[in-house]
Amino acid sequence: MIKRMNKLQIALPTPTNPDANAAAAVQALLGGRFGEMSTLNNYMYQSFNFRKKGKLKPFYDLVASITAEEFGHVELVSNTINLMIYGTTEAGNVNDTPMAAATDKRNTEHFISTAQTSFPFDSMGKSWSGDYVFSSGNLLLDLLHNFFLECGARTHKMRVYEMTSNPVAREMIGYLLVRGGVHVLAYAKAIEMVTGVDVKKMLPVPSLDNAAFETTRKFEAEGSHRKLYTFSDDDYRDIAYIWSGQHPSGGPLEVVIGAPEGGPIPDLRSVPEEFAPGISQEDFMEIAKRLQKNAGII
Repeated sequence: MIKRMNKLQIALPTPTNPDANAAAAVQALLGGRFGEMSTLNNYMYQSFNFRKKGKLKPFYDLVASITAEEFGHVELVSNTINLMIYGTTEAGNVNDTPMAAATDKRNTEHFISTAQTSFPFDSMGKSWSGDYVFSSGNLLLDLLHNFFLECGARTHKMRVYEMTSNPVAREMIGYLLVRGGVHVLAYAKAIEMVTGVDVKKMLPVPSLDNAAFETTRKFEAEGSHRKLYTFSDDDYRDIAYIWSGQHPSGGPLEVVIGAPEGGPIPDLRSVPEEFAPGISQEDFMEIAKRLQKNAGII
C-alpha cells in the first residue's frame, strides 16, 4: 500500500499570469508516452508482479520505492498545470461568453472537460494509455526498459523546459530533471549489478548536464541528485545494496529513510465561469449546519 501525505515533493512558486498554452506542453510530461503517468504505472505494475521478492529483494525494493516517488511526480506535474491555467478566463454573464479566451488556447479540453485543471492526456489531448506499460516478468529486461524510459522522460523534460520560461513549469522541470537523473543512475547501477556492464558510462542521456538548467542548481546544491528515498518508515531499505558508492559527479550516494520534506499543496480557487466547484458560500454554510446537526453539535 502507499502512505499518502498532503504535500507536494517541493513547493511551487505562485504564478503571476495564466499560461494555458505552456500548460498544454507540460501535459506531455504528465500523460505522454514518456510522462509521469507512464513511469508510475510501469514501475507500479512491475513491483506488483515482481517474482522472487525475497531472493531478489534489493531489486524489488528499488522498483517499489521509485514507484512511490513517481506517484508524487504525477501529483507535482498535475499541480503545476493547474497553477499555470488558472486565470485564463474571467467570471461574467453566461450570455457574454466569459470563456471566449479559451477558444484560442492549444488544448481546449482543459476548459471543456476538466475546468482548467490537469488530466492524464498529452499535449494534444490524447488520453494516456495502458499500452505504455511494460512489465515483462524478466528482471533484466524490465530494468533496461526502465533505464530507457527515464532517458526518454529526461529528453522530453529538457525540450519542454526550452519551450517555456514560465517559472512554475521551470521549477517543476528542474526538480524532476534532478530526480529523474537519480532514477536513471539507480537503474544503471542495478543493470551493472546483474550483468557486470557499466551502463553509467552512457550517462547522462541526452548528454547535456543538469547544471545547464538554472532551476536544477539549487536542488543539486542540496544534494538531491545523490539521495534515493525509501518512501517508507520501515521497508525498502535494501535499496542500499544498489544505491551505494560515489555519484559520477562526486559525493557519496545516500539512502534516505522516508520522504522529502516537501511543500504545500496549492488550494485551487473557484472558477465561477466553469461552475467549479459549484458550491456557493451559502451552500457551504447550509452543509456545515447539516453536518453539525447530524453530529449532535447543534
